[in-house]
Amino acid sequence: MYIIKIQGTNKIPDYVQIRDDRFTLIAYFKVHSPRRALEKCGLAGKADAIMEIVQKLPYGQIRELDL
Repeated sequence: MYIIKIQGTNKIPDYVQIRDDRFTLIAYFKVHSPRRALEKCGLAGKADAIMEIVQKLPYGQIRELDL
């Protein structure tokens, strides 16, 4: 899986995308409210680890997500 952090604007919040190995979108959520989206894709148990990565990840960079 891969994770991407997208910078928003004044009116649009920052978002995070989680994609599988084929780069298909698995989850798409606002940085400040990830719980619901992570529950839907089955990653709720790893939410804390994912959010720790998100906080350190620069905008626009794609990173492999090993959970």
